[in-house]
Amino acid sequence: MMERSTKVLSLSGMSAVVVGIFAIVAAVLANHIIENEWLHVYKVRSLMILAITLFIICFMTILLFSKRKAKKNGLRFQFDRTVQKMLWNFFLPLIIGGVLCVGLIYQGHYGLTSSFMLIFYGLALINLSNFTFSNIKYLGYVQLILGLIDFLMVNHSLLFWMIGFGVCHVVYGIIFYFKYERKEKGEEC
Repeated sequence: MMERSTKVLSLSGMSAVVVGIFAIVAAVLANHIIENEWLHVYKVRSLMILAITLFIICFMTILLFSKRKAKKNGLRFQFDRTVQKMLWNFFLPLIIGGVLCVGLIYQGHYGLTSSFMLIFYGLALINLSNFTFSNIKYLGYVQLILGLIDFLMVNHSLLFWMIGFGVCHVVYGIIFYFKYERKEKGEEC
């Protein structure tokens, strides 16, 4: 990550693609958990474990890809002041949204959780855009819009969740790769 800059430029488009694929797989697994009657007692617990596991795997994937990209570009990968500010601005909406979602689940309002996940994630991405590539805010806007549509169409929550966290990440990652990372590779040749 860059020490002398106010922007973190070692985020990777391919990490977004991988994270999107993980989210699509998680959505398929979640659908399997929801549809199986024999899991009835453990559905909420299983879905929570799946969500926490997915978050950890995705966060680690982003870190690993960013570390690799920083090294490839001759930059040191460290948690300097810029990275700390970036992480704070990213995680603040995520933590607030996560607490809200846990409260909704605790009260039995399961259908609204995906809406709030998308909305608060969108806000986190918009905050993140101040510290890295500014076009990530567009992914944030898409997440906000999907979250609001999902809020109005509660019976399709898993579909909107998969589109937002899965498909949108894959598409964004591919666009990001061709816009930024492919150029970097071309300059090296």
